[in-house]
Amino acid sequence: MQAVENAQGGYIYLPAGFPFSSGAAAMSGFEVVHAVFRRPVLWRDGFAAMEQLFVSEERPKQALCGVELRCPAPMTPDGFHEFNIGYRAILEDWDIIIDGVNPVGRTNVSPVQNPPSETLMYGFSYTVENADAEPSFCGAGGGETTDDGIVAEGDMSVDGMRAKACRVMDIMEARLSGLGMTWEQVTDVNVYTAAENGDWLPSELMPRMGSDAYHGIRWYLSRPPIIGLDFEMDLRGVRQKIWL
Repeated sequence: MQAVENAQGGYIYLPAGFPFSSGAAAMSGFEVVHAVFRRPVLWRDGFAAMEQLFVSEERPKQALCGVELRCPAPMTPDGFHEFNIGYRAILEDWDIIIDGVNPVGRTNVSPVQNPPSETLMYGFSYTVENADAEPSFCGAGGGETTDDGIVAEGDMSVDGMRAKACRVMDIMEARLSGLGMTWEQVTDVNVYTAAENGDWLPSELMPRMGSDAYHGIRWYLSRPPIIGLDFEMDLRGVRQKIWL
């Protein structure tokens, strides 16, 4: 993966096609901040709240580098594409798109319990100026896909979930490398799955995290956004987290 510079936003990013990027890392002199809504809001209202925050902190809209959404249910590929058209339109209005590419990473999952009736914004990440900042980044959500399809599609047995987790860890580590990061910079490891038995989870993830696994894993009982996927992850490495 080859990172691309977003000088106006103060970060580099990994292009990943039409809807989003695979993640972003702060450039020298900048820091990624993670903002989370105490109660998720309608996703369009989330962009309005985001805009107010950026004005108050004197940051350009282009500082946005990550978005986290919660959708009512997994979608068909066509339904997912249709949603992404409206989502990307806002980024186009904000003049965030760079040469036709969206630099903003995203995680969009469906909670198993109390799913929303409409898509909500859970949080977002953005850059601020900080001359003394340590490396920081926000990664996008990734599921168990390959060029040939979905790993162990329809198989949520222990063996199936192990295979899915292994594939997603490969993706996460490739993204870390592409952003110039290692597990040492990771502060948040987020897992999204509706699997009923998670006994396999630590053994598949934590050995690969090595001595940097002391921050643990945060498991959200949620489904990935597209029908057929059963396991998703994202990673983040930040010093600052704010609650809205």
